[in-house]
Amino acid sequence: MESLEIKNDEVNKWISMVTANMQLHPKFEEVVQKGVKTLNKIPIIWLELSDCSGNSEAFIKSANPSIEDLIFDYISLDYHELLMSASGDESESALEDIIKNQRGEYVLIVEGAVPLGMDGKYLRIGSKGETGIELLKRCAKDAALVVAVGSCAFDGGVVAAVPNPTGAVGVADALGRDDVINISGCPTNPVNIVGTLLYFMMFEEMPPLDEFNRPLWAYEGRIHENCERRGHFDAGEFVKEWGDEGAKKGWCLFEMGCKGAYANANCPTMKFNKGTSWPVQAGHGCMACTEKGFFDKYANERVYHEKNSH
Repeated sequence: MESLEIKNDEVNKWISMVTANMQLHPKFEEVVQKGVKTLNKIPIIWLELSDCSGNSEAFIKSANPSIEDLIFDYISLDYHELLMSASGDESESALEDIIKNQRGEYVLIVEGAVPLGMDGKYLRIGSKGETGIELLKRCAKDAALVVAVGSCAFDGGVVAAVPNPTGAVGVADALGRDDVINISGCPTNPVNIVGTLLYFMMFEEMPPLDEFNRPLWAYEGRIHENCERRGHFDAGEFVKEWGDEGAKKGWCLFEMGCKGAYANANCPTMKFNKGTSWPVQAGHGCMACTEKGFFDKYANERVYHEKNSH
């Protein structure tokens, strides 16, 4: 922290922010701080299945890492196909060692959809050509916790968009389990992943979840309710055309296709890039990427209008 010129007050602010967003009383700040310092005790396997690696990319910074990035540097991320330096048999040996010797202790984080078509042959990983579904089942069997990160891992996301030739599904559906924690989003906010791991470590149980097994503290609020443009919606002030006066004044984007009224997430309060901004603030309507079937239901305007024209 000293070498990166991260001061104690920055850390304390981050701790307070995470504690508040996890809907914990301020008295838990000390507990959260202790949890952060011991995150490296949790062995983590991070699988990359069918996706664009967007959630992993969200953690990769070339300079000036944020505090959550620093935390991920010190998490015991023992296996990650995208980030680890080992490859081939060496990486496979590392994975086997965790599964065998840390049974019931490691956390499995999964990014990406799971193709089930052709017996999973649309996705093969590793030197032995193991299918994605085989790898997932093998790693999930003895995991203490399974976390599906991003929209593709949630329900198949873009990979499962119509006509979905690979038969892609989300992690929970692929495993046939109802105890998978979903942290949806395209990509999800890194703080939501850190907060979920902290909650599991501090309380030794899953956080309160919504009907889609998403942490309530991150997904209970509707984006529309917390949007900084909400006042313009109430006043009937809408952007009618890109670049018009309303757009320049930051008016509501609902009539330009914003789906914030149908999406639940903490994007307006957490924002991205160290709390700098989020899509609606930057002038792009929400695509409801945290919701079930978002690409066909909300993001794909042609399909969206066809479904809602009947």
